[in-house]
Amino acid sequence: MGHWSWIVLALAALPAAGWFYQAAGGLRDRRRFLRSGRLVRLGDGQQLYMVEMGSGGPSVIFESGIAATSQNWLALQREASALTHTVSYDRSGLGFSGACRTERTPTLLVRELREMLLQAGVPPPYVLVGHSFGGLVVRRFAGLHPDEVAGVVLLDAMRTEDWPPVNDTSAAVLARGIRLTRVGQEFARFGAARLVITSLLRRSGRLSRAVGRAAGNGGMHVLDRVTCEVGKMPREVWPVVAAHWSSPGYYRGMAAHLRAVPASVREMHQAVPLAELPVVLLTAGTAEPLSESALRRISPHAQQQVAERSGHWVHLDQPELVLETVRAMLDHAHSGAMRAARIHTEESIPMQEA
Repeated sequence: MGHWSWIVLALAALPAAGWFYQAAGGLRDRRRFLRSGRLVRLGDGQQLYMVEMGSGGPSVIFESGIAATSQNWLALQREASALTHTVSYDRSGLGFSGACRTERTPTLLVRELREMLLQAGVPPPYVLVGHSFGGLVVRRFAGLHPDEVAGVVLLDAMRTEDWPPVNDTSAAVLARGIRLTRVGQEFARFGAARLVITSLLRRSGRLSRAVGRAAGNGGMHVLDRVTCEVGKMPREVWPVVAAHWSSPGYYRGMAAHLRAVPASVREMHQAVPLAELPVVLLTAGTAEPLSESALRRISPHAQQQVAERSGHWVHLDQPELVLETVRAMLDHAHSGAMRAARIHTEESIPMQEA
């Protein structure tokens, strides 16, 4: 067999080798990392990956940004678990959860989250903490089930007025993101994403930098931003994040979330304000604070605090501020429960005496 024949055979074998490399790596990832949490089966057979820490109540539920997973909460969740029971999880389509089966709109995501909590034996009330897109999800949960919510904390929450169909100037950004997920899915299917991400998070980073440069200024911008944000997470999380980003399913799930942004915006842009619940917004210091009218559309009692030393990932930049906000929300919930118990006791005394 000639020299060129061997080259052709080698090139033909590369996709198969990449596929086997990715399949073996994915299986190894699940064996290594799933033990940190558990899979909760919903009624339709869907499985959501959930991480619990701490004890007591109300439980604090962490809801991630649009393409993020439970891993970005690890450090904060550990701190908050000293105060009460806490839950983080991967939405379906992301992380270690199963593939998504419905549109990724807040109402349908709330349905999955609520069923997961009930199936897992985590009773209400809940303090809901939502970052970015997760802010829409926790707002929807509180709007649909206010009796199950003790308070809402929004971390630089997604603003519906910034995205289509309300603001069509962002349509190009959304379309570009969806195109990138298609590229990522193909890279992941044949193991290339695993090689690049492993280089980025575990080794020298030379391969990932070369790929970023080949992708132009946009590629380097994405690479630098990802490296910066992941670098703020505990180092033990990095291999888990690498496992997520190496999976083709992760990019399919991300694409499903991005495609649902217009429907999510329509759903939440005219949402009824959360009238009776305490709501606190922590706005990034790099962002324009919400106007008074925008605050009142969320809740007539919403309070806003600017996290001066934070970018968009407030819980990574100023975790102590988020923790204090959660602590205050828990104190408010406990004092409210005590007042309710006292009133109930006082009302029952005349009946007992009679």
